[in-house]
Amino acid sequence: MRETDFVSGFARGLTVIEAFGEAQPRLSIAEAAKITGLDRATVRRSLLTLSELGYADYDGKFFALTPKILRLGHAYLSATPLTAIVQPHLDQLSEKAGQSASVSVLDGTEVVYVARASQRRVMSINLMPGSRLPAYCASMGRVLLAALPEAEARDILSRTELKANTPHTKTDLEELVAELRRVRDQGYAVIDQELELGLCSIAVPLINARGRVVAALNIGAPAAHVAADELAERYLPLLKDTQAALRPLVQ
Repeated sequence: MRETDFVSGFARGLTVIEAFGEAQPRLSIAEAAKITGLDRATVRRSLLTLSELGYADYDGKFFALTPKILRLGHAYLSATPLTAIVQPHLDQLSEKAGQSASVSVLDGTEVVYVARASQRRVMSINLMPGSRLPAYCASMGRVLLAALPEAEARDILSRTELKANTPHTKTDLEELVAELRRVRDQGYAVIDQELELGLCSIAVPLINARGRVVAALNIGAPAAHVAADELAERYLPLLKDTQAALRPLVQ
């Protein structure tokens, strides 16, 4: 890509949009500038433009995104057959397991949920298609990172803020790389309360007919109901059945 092809104003506008989240649904210009690292004048113009176009509300001090912003994400989800293909299988898996099940893809240092079937809420955040979690401490993230060449996975981890969400979170780069090797060898990943206390999960890769990993599939369960060391025995057969059923369907 040539430098003259890069639209910096558009890039800054997207950065401002990404500043909003569940923890900060309403932002002032100063708050958005602090989060994005952009100067206040740039942030002000971006926010006022979003407001003028109907993508944000402005009450004179705070900006908040409007439902119109969902058009941006819906364009991806509606154009991606993966979501429509996996959802019926995900619903069946969740019903059989009695737990929530999800499918996600890797986007940089994060996993993005593209489909979900929820039995009960086991996390403090409400997960849905479009939700994002850090890949390094999520079972689906570990599976997707393990599918990459080790040098590429290491690079992604080196660009990740490896913070301890709980006392159980692995944050050492070399320990994580070793864990990815184990995941690659055994074909699944188990997370024991590394993302959030009280949550365990198990994930397997979704592999297409050509042998390429295209997404990850998981089941999450409350640690109080199912211990992490019991996840494979209880849920891995169900995950593998769904994995096999989807193999000829996913691209």
